[in-house]
Amino acid sequence: MKILVSALETSSNIHLKELKKYLSDEVEFVGVFDKELGTPLYDLTALAIMGFIDALKKLRFFFKLRDELVELAKDCDKVLLMDSSGFNLPLAKKLKETYPNKQIIYYILPQAWAWKKKRVEKLQAYCTKLCSIIPFEEELYTKKDLITYVGHPLLDEIKHFKQTYEKTNKIIYMPGSRKTEIVNHMPVFRQIVKELPNKKHILIIPSKFDQEYITRVYGDISDFTISNDAHKSLIEAEFGFICSGTATLEASLIGTPFVMSYVAKKLDYFIGRLFVKLPYIGLANIFFDKMGKKAIHKEFFQEEVTFKNLLDEYHNMNKENFLNNSKILREYLKNGSSKNVAQIIQN
Repeated sequence: MKILVSALETSSNIHLKELKKYLSDEVEFVGVFDKELGTPLYDLTALAIMGFIDALKKLRFFFKLRDELVELAKDCDKVLLMDSSGFNLPLAKKLKETYPNKQIIYYILPQAWAWKKKRVEKLQAYCTKLCSIIPFEEELYTKKDLITYVGHPLLDEIKHFKQTYEKTNKIIYMPGSRKTEIVNHMPVFRQIVKELPNKKHILIIPSKFDQEYITRVYGDISDFTISNDAHKSLIEAEFGFICSGTATLEASLIGTPFVMSYVAKKLDYFIGRLFVKLPYIGLANIFFDKMGKKAIHKEFFQEEVTFKNLLDEYHNMNKENFLNNSKILREYLKNGSSKNVAQIIQN
C-alpha cells in the first residue's frame, strides 16, 4: 500500500513515527514527512513557518508544493493528512476535486472548536475519515460516521509517568521548535538560570537542528545542559519553563509542574486573539475547563513573559496538586491513538 502523507510539523512527525510501528511493512509513505520515515519531497526544516506573516512570505512555495502532492497522489492508494490545516485543508479540497473516490484520512484535526468553525464543513466535504484526538471534538460535527475519537497520541509516545513529586534540582527549559519562539524565550530563560544558581538547567533542543543553526538562533547556551530527549528530561525535572505548544500537554501528562509562556510577533498575537475565543491556550487547561475544573497551570503572554513572573510561579505553585491533576488528565484522555489510526488506514 502506498500512502500520500502531508505532515509538515515536528509534532506531527513524532505522531507519525509512532503510527508507523502499527502499520504493515508493505506500507510506503510518499510526500512530506521526516526523512527518518522514508524519502520525502523536501526537508522539513525548509517548511517550518510561524504565524501569519511568515506564511504569506512562503505562499508561492506552498502552492507549488500542493500541486506536487496532488500529482503524487495519482499513484497512491490513500491519503493521510496531519495537522497544518492552513496547508492541508486546501490540499484536501484539491485532492477531492482531482480524485473524487480516493480515501482521504485526516489525523490531528484542525482546532475548529477553538476558532474557524467553518472548517468543520470543509473537513466533512473533503475527507472520508476524521481521526479525532480531542474527546469533545465530535460534538461539532453533523456527519457522525466520519469522525472517531481515537485517543491521544501522546499516551502512546510517553513511556513513563510520575507517581510522586520529588525535588531533583533539575529544571527543564523548552523554548519551542520555531525560530521566533526560541529567539523570544532564550533571553528570559538565561535570566532565570542566573536566579537559580544551584540547579541543573536542561535545555531541550530538537535533534534536527545543526550546530550552525543552534549558535545563530539560541545564542549563549553555556549555562545549560543540552538534551534532545524531552520525555526523559521531563521525568527527571522538578519543574519546567515551557513555551506554548505540544510540550505543555506532554509535561501535564507526565506530571512535571511547569509554567507556560508565549511571545509572538505583535500582529500575529493580535490577529490570534481576535479570532480565538477561549479562556486558555494550553491544551491541558482547555481540557480541565471542559471538565468544569480550574486550570492545571499558569499561562503568561507577550509582555507578561518576564523572568520575575515565571520565577514566582516556580516558587509558589502547588506542585503536589499539579501531580494529582496530571493523573486526572490521563484518565480523561483514556488511551493512545496510534493503533486505532493504523487499523483505520489498513481497513
